Amino acid sequence: MIVIEGCAVATVDADGTEHADGHIVVSGDRIVAVGSGSYRGDADVTRVDGRGCLATPGLVNTHHHLYQWATRGYAQQEILFGWLKELYPVWARIDAGIVHAAAGAGLAQLALSGCTTSTDHHYVFPRGGGDLLAAEIQAAGEVGLRFHPCRGSMDLSEKDGGLPPDSVVEDTEAALAATKDAIDRFHDPKPGAMVRIAVAPCSPFSVTPRLMREAAELARAEGVRLHTHLAETIEEERYCQEVHGCTPVQYAESLGWLGDDVWLAHTVHLDDSAIARLGATGTGVAHCPSSNGRLGAGIAPVRDLLRAGAPVGLGVDGAASQEAGQLGAELRQALYLARLRGGPAALTARESLALGTIGGARCLGRADELGSLEAGKLADIALWRLDGLGHAGIADPVAALVLGPPAPLALLLVGGRAVVQDGTLSTVDEHALAEALGRAAGELR
Repeated sequence: MIVIEGCAVATVDADGTEHADGHIVVSGDRIVAVGSGSYRGDADVTRVDGRGCLATPGLVNTHHHLYQWATRGYAQQEILFGWLKELYPVWARIDAGIVHAAAGAGLAQLALSGCTTSTDHHYVFPRGGGDLLAAEIQAAGEVGLRFHPCRGSMDLSEKDGGLPPDSVVEDTEAALAATKDAIDRFHDPKPGAMVRIAVAPCSPFSVTPRLMREAAELARAEGVRLHTHLAETIEEERYCQEVHGCTPVQYAESLGWLGDDVWLAHTVHLDDSAIARLGATGTGVAHCPSSNGRLGAGIAPVRDLLRAGAPVGLGVDGAASQEAGQLGAELRQALYLARLRGGPAALTARESLALGTIGGARCLGRADELGSLEAGKLADIALWRLDGLGHAGIADPVAALVLGPPAPLALLLVGGRAVVQDGTLSTVDEHALAEALGRAAGELR
């Protein structure tokens, strides 16, 4: 057993329970107790001194494109459509080796920023590129993060009225077959699973209505979740109005893409009726504040979505539109953008922490196992060090974490296994990952 004690604890449970001086007891891959004061049970335990630290649930990343770690720094002044047009030809040359290097680096960076569970939306499958999904799943296993890769797809190329070139799209039947194969090979529905697959056609401007509709039918037949980009930019809004005669949310609903088994990336441009539909259907949202800022896409209506009852989590998004790749920093970004849109009471520090933890777990359908520190839940725990110069003097530890600079990790546990200790990865060699990524990025350049 492992006992973390002497730390502040923000459980993020339904009651918002916090302990100024508390403990967490871990047995195997589960939390068995959380409480105030020191642990007074069995003496035969491994004790972790948490003085000067705050324990929170591990952060949950609800949207990413890990392969993009090999293409950071491109198209620096472009909006989304121009950014994509510059990068699609580069991404057409990725292969399994590049994806493995990029995923390893990206997941390691996520771990160092407090993330214990990450999704990935991979939708570019060049012919002859190898087994790209297996490459990133292998990388996640090496780093030690819980992983929800989303088997993406694109079948609407430029010649058919879409945005991507022919070189990066798939045949509709082939995309559906490959998605079914990914579920069969990798999806683990059991409690405590480290890998789960979601079905994820890319976007309204890169996927045919047929693929969207049949992908949703496939996901529900297989009992897995659905994910896609939606309502990210004004340009997408115009595209949907011109091509489909409706808003992006209306289009998604017409194809069976709203429901409590769906979460959508971005949802920046929503009218009141769209917000109400997402809330009424329990459709989740992956809010990506830094990426939306990088591309100038706008500010998602997070406060309104929460008020409507929609699950909202945080996403780093692809590293080519969010080069830092840190999830911990998104807690502050989400709070700042919410307040820019709705004023200083639009989002509290604790609500921001909830977005990054239990909100993300709700989006992934795992709120029964992840997202809060409670007995019986998985031991995915971040222990943040708040006694250094950057946080000294802030009496409220949650405010220190969210409003202060990125906090170093004293410990990151995933299923009770240490992935980060004293700010250093304990599962993989950070320098080796950086070297491999540098080679992959150079190859693409």
